[in-house]
Amino acid sequence: MRFHYRPQVFEELKRHGVRPTPATPPELVHAFVNDLYRFELRRLKKRQVSGEIQKEDYATHVVALRKNYILVSVPVHRWAISEDEQASGTVRDVP
Repeated sequence: MRFHYRPQVFEELKRHGVRPTPATPPELVHAFVNDLYRFELRRLKKRQVSGEIQKEDYATHVVALRKNYILVSVPVHRWAISEDEQASGTVRDVP
């Protein structure tokens, strides 16, 4: 099966250095981006524990990081359009 990633999703993925091929399942890409997010979150926590980030500023940094990884919040079934969906004409815009 081939997947056609939505342009907005593909642009966000490129920001993270991720360039899926049409054969790459969105679930696999989502898992990878989620792992990147969790890595960055752990790195942020280490910075807070080491004193580089003040405890009272930590939440602000977490929110900023979450905004940078907005795709983690988008349901994976909205990331791409399968050939089956295209053929059947059931494609809907991402809300």
